[in-house]
Amino acid sequence: AAGLMRLFGAHAATDVTGFGLVGHARALALQQRHPVTFVIHNLPLLAKMAAVSKASGARWGLLQGTAPETSGGLLVCLPREQAARFCAELKAPPRGPGHPAWIVGIVERGPPGARVIDKPRVIEVPP
Repeated sequence: AAGLMRLFGAHAATDVTGFGLVGHARALALQQRHPVTFVIHNLPLLAKMAAVSKASGARWGLLQGTAPETSGGLLVCLPREQAARFCAELKAPPRGPGHPAWIVGIVERGPPGARVIDKPRVIEVPP
C-alpha cells in the first residue's frame, strides 16, 4: 500500500485502531496546515455488525464511527481525482483480491474535526 500511496499522491495516512474511524480522521484533521473537516459517508463494517450494533442499543458507537477497532485497516488521504483509481489498483492483482478498499468520505474546509453523516451507507465486508 505504501508504494501506491506515494504513486497516487497521498497527503496523509494512519491505521484505524483504538479510536475508531472518526477518532483517527479527527487526529489527521488536527495535523493539517489548513482547517479541514473529514465528512464520512460510508462505513465499511464486518458483515452483520450493523444489525448487532442496532440490537445492542448502539453501545459501542459502531455506526457513529467511534468503535475502538483493534485492526481497522488504513485511512489514506488522497487527491479526490485519484481516490477511485487508488482503490482499484489496491484490489487488483498482484495486490488483491485480499486488499479491499473503499472511499469513505471527503475532506472539506471547515473547523478541524471529523463526523459521520446522519445516515451513512454501511458497506458489509465479509469476515
